[in-house]
Amino acid sequence: MGAAGGGAADLEVIPVCLDGDVGRGADLASEIAGRVRLRDGDVVVVSQKAVSKQEGMVVRLDSVSPSLLAEGIASEYRKDPRIVELILSESRRIVRMGRGVIIVETRHGHVCANAGIDESNAPPGCVTLLPSDADASARGLRRLLCAAAGVGSLAVLVSDTFGRPFRLGQTDCAIGVSGMDAILDYRGSADSEGRRLRVSEIAVADEICAAAELVKGKAANCPASVVRNFRAAPVGGDGGSARSLVRPGGEDLFR
Repeated sequence: MGAAGGGAADLEVIPVCLDGDVGRGADLASEIAGRVRLRDGDVVVVSQKAVSKQEGMVVRLDSVSPSLLAEGIASEYRKDPRIVELILSESRRIVRMGRGVIIVETRHGHVCANAGIDESNAPPGCVTLLPSDADASARGLRRLLCAAAGVGSLAVLVSDTFGRPFRLGQTDCAIGVSGMDAILDYRGSADSEGRRLRVSEIAVADEICAAAELVKGKAANCPASVVRNFRAAPVGGDGGSARSLVRPGGEDLFR
């Protein structure tokens, strides 16, 4: 890819493809480190689906007993009542329902469709749930990757695909962050004309996840990618959190 901000002269996005599907307890760190030579400063982006499978966040639909509420919603919106039951159990509250879409605030704090529950690329008759704590997943994977690759400074992002309320299409966003700041804060600095910036906070973790999706794809057994030569945000240590990307309720004009 071409030049980027933050002093990155040559930003690279490298796909990491695996031989097969990710199973529960898989050694993702060794698999990734065995396929690409990681360097200090790399940002490793891993898809939520791979992390959820590795952590056993896979549910067989025949094990789910839908409630009367789930049955009613499923009938109205033409959904599988078992999936609706899982959506309800993974949610703090329903934000909007309409046109066959259920938008919720998940127990993790994300606002998304269907609580992030997904049938795609899941075993037959199963769905995947979001990781219980994707920030913790990112921290654990970062430490294992550093050890496996023999490097001291990496960042790890766990990415998922979200829709957007005012634009068509979906894009990948960060739901787990470790080793970097999720937001690049320009407030207080000056623009090219010397004017002080007041509101410029760039969701840089989301932007990296979106770039990573360009090479990962949805069905190519490439659950991870490495973004290299990105210097716009500090990389290293366990710092950072995707929770900082969630707009507080008091500042949200649309919920």
